[in-house]
Amino acid sequence: MDAFTFPSYSIDFGTGEVLFDYALTGPDGEQRFTEAITLPLPAEPVSDETAATLNRVLELLHVVAGVSYYKAAAPPRLVLPAPLGAAAVELVTAVYTKGLAEYAYRNQLPHVLELRPEVPTGSVPAAAPLDNSDRRPLSAVGGGKDSIVTLEALRRAGFDPVPFSVNPNHVIVSVNEASDLVPLAARRRIDPVLFDLNAAGARNGHIPVTAINSLIAVATAVLHGLGPVVMSNERSASDPNLIWNGHEINHQWSKGVEAEGLLRAALAEHAGLTEPYFSLLRSLSELHIARLFAEIDRYDAVVTSCNAAFKLRDPSERWCRDCPKCRFVFLAMAPFMTRERVTRIFGGDLLADPTQLPGYRELLGVDGHKPFECVGEVEESVVALSLLAQQEQWRDAPVVRALVAELPDTAWQAASTSDVFSPGGPNFVPAPYAKALTALT
Repeated sequence: MDAFTFPSYSIDFGTGEVLFDYALTGPDGEQRFTEAITLPLPAEPVSDETAATLNRVLELLHVVAGVSYYKAAAPPRLVLPAPLGAAAVELVTAVYTKGLAEYAYRNQLPHVLELRPEVPTGSVPAAAPLDNSDRRPLSAVGGGKDSIVTLEALRRAGFDPVPFSVNPNHVIVSVNEASDLVPLAARRRIDPVLFDLNAAGARNGHIPVTAINSLIAVATAVLHGLGPVVMSNERSASDPNLIWNGHEINHQWSKGVEAEGLLRAALAEHAGLTEPYFSLLRSLSELHIARLFAEIDRYDAVVTSCNAAFKLRDPSERWCRDCPKCRFVFLAMAPFMTRERVTRIFGGDLLADPTQLPGYRELLGVDGHKPFECVGEVEESVVALSLLAQQEQWRDAPVVRALVAELPDTAWQAASTSDVFSPGGPNFVPAPYAKALTALT
């Protein structure tokens, strides 16, 4: 295969179904794909103005969602379907390079990091501006502590948020029920042909799925006449895992501040949205968010931040208790909760289990690099451990005792001057929303 193209897309306003067509082409022919995304329909008919703005968002989503199919072969050419403005081209370029950096690293495909889309020449008609900044926010819910903190912060600050998710699983459904808010949900169906190709040995790997789901959320907000999409991506999401061939490899790139800025700029340029999308928690560390979550208990029986839990046979199990994310979130929550409460949330005490030590050594930077997972920075893990070492309920836990003995003095010194509880760094939170986080404290 030598090129990836975007033949067409369509939307049925009667059903909310959007079809995106893709093609991998080469000397031996082409492989076609069709992805189906079903948006929730509003009660009222869609106006011409709303339809025009929605189509502009879908044009961006068409190109960005193609990353799932591009990776099956990673051809050297990425041929866009229509002219795009500079901000949109910059977003697409970053999605297919920085967003696929982990995939490129794991598959040893350095050319992906240098990919540049071929953009048809021609003018791009200006988008009609749409000031949506004072409408109800659409708050993305993933079922974990971060999105719960955002949802509660928005609610307590009087913003009346609408929970949103893509393909909600039993965990997200339970969180929405616990919130007592009426949610919206979209469905995304990846072409089964892709799974067949993967089973036959096609290239596979991590994609920037947050960029895709973010645009699905923006499309839903536009369709329902809502305001900005509010995410829960924290400061440490911008921290790379490692450097390879001179490029940062970041598992969480599409959750980072760079991706957020690129998406905002592309939506403003291409769809005319005044306030399309931002992360409320951008200035906070994971540890800070865990401290805020500890002040909320209505979700203790439903929260999970474990990706593996969604695949467990028993739907009552919300944590696998054997992955980097489980380890980190347990470590982050433990300093701010009673041992009984955090153990009840997880269904077990990870810090009492010596078999967890190798995984915790990675999180603390003792062995290897930060895991390719959505976990906090090494510094945050060290600070959490230092807090536990000072608490009577935790200091003698087997994992805490062992890690305290293994950590070098330099790590403790860094923890003693850490600013993980001081908000900081670039963010795009609009002024009216800045007060929302104070509603939790």
